Amino acid sequence: METYGKILLIAMPAFLVLILIEKWWGWRKGNDTVRSIDSISSLTSGVTNSVKDVLGLSIAIIGYGWMEKHLAVTHIQSTAAVYIIAFFSLDLMGYLVHRIDHEYNFFWNSHVVHHSSEDYNLACALRQSISSIVRIFTIFLLPAALLGVPGKVIAIVAPLHLFAQFWYHTQHIDKLGFLEKIIVTPSHHRVHHAINKEYMDKNYGQIFIFWDKWFGTFQEELPDVKAVYGITRPVRTWNPIKINFMHMALLIKDAWHTQNTKDKFRIWLMPTGWRPADVAEKYPVYKIEDVYNFQKYETFSTPLFLTWAWSQLFILLLFVSYLFANISEIGTPGIFVYGGFIFIYVYAFTELLGRSPYGCLWELAKNIYGIAAVFYLGDWFGMNRYNEISNFIMIPYFLVSATLGFVMYLLGKRCSILVNRN
Repeated sequence: METYGKILLIAMPAFLVLILIEKWWGWRKGNDTVRSIDSISSLTSGVTNSVKDVLGLSIAIIGYGWMEKHLAVTHIQSTAAVYIIAFFSLDLMGYLVHRIDHEYNFFWNSHVVHHSSEDYNLACALRQSISSIVRIFTIFLLPAALLGVPGKVIAIVAPLHLFAQFWYHTQHIDKLGFLEKIIVTPSHHRVHHAINKEYMDKNYGQIFIFWDKWFGTFQEELPDVKAVYGITRPVRTWNPIKINFMHMALLIKDAWHTQNTKDKFRIWLMPTGWRPADVAEKYPVYKIEDVYNFQKYETFSTPLFLTWAWSQLFILLLFVSYLFANISEIGTPGIFVYGGFIFIYVYAFTELLGRSPYGCLWELAKNIYGIAAVFYLGDWFGMNRYNEISNFIMIPYFLVSATLGFVMYLLGKRCSILVNRN
């Protein structure tokens, strides 16, 4: 928990800098693939996922440590071999889990957020799930457990394996020659994120592309088929917490509404997107039929609004950094109280990005939560040990934040009305 938090303290600013460089490069080349509000939404999704992981808010049905202890038939002695086996085992597991996520209704909920952006850029790589609370696929690490790969090695290699999937989420790198035969490249992964019928549900590999070639799920990027990104049932919100549970909510409603008893049970493991016939007819859901002719989700933004939005994101990252740097000092249950604040912050912020009137209420709730924490704890989760006047910083911030949130909502609403009239 604490170690992973320290790693993220380095990774977060590195990711942000690379995203800004991609933005600058696209602007310079006349091919800007980074829309500001969409990217901010992606970054807030990364925040919720990292906070969830650092706080350990997930349960494994079968722990890797248990498998290693009870099922190992040997123990690899070579240090290099241990790490190589761990990496390949994680990648095979990644392929299998990724494929299951795409092909079954129930499991798609844990992955839909990653595909929810209608852009394809480095920022969208950070759209990761918070809904996968229960992990049931640790069993796919059985090959590593049988060979006695220590759990601490898996713990070291896993974040490296995850971070290595960041770089290929870009439209600015073309095909890479012979590497296309071995590793997942930007070209391969553009295919994976596309909703063109030629590309759907292909290229599940995470680091190595040969899994797809071996198991029949490979598709090359075609020169005459330009990838269109997103999901066929667009989410129409910037709120990553909502996105994480939208598909599950639809499944629950469909299972409840269908009159077919069999469909109430089989809906969960049917192919992704399947709905009972009676429900689909009575409660239709918008789906993109022509991927070359639809309007991307966007909300009108002025320079002032964008300045506020980026400032809010920067402050959010400061709050998260403080949590990750002080996990042991804050302790339990304080870290979970702090995590709750982060989640309310993200919910309020992204609702305001979408001009939701409820965003003002959530913003008010966030700031009341923050002020209550300061008064109850005496300071902001131990910040007085660094700066004795921290309360004179935090209380005014919460008051100003609540006011600005309301003002930005009103200004944004007024601008949207004027644009629609014109």
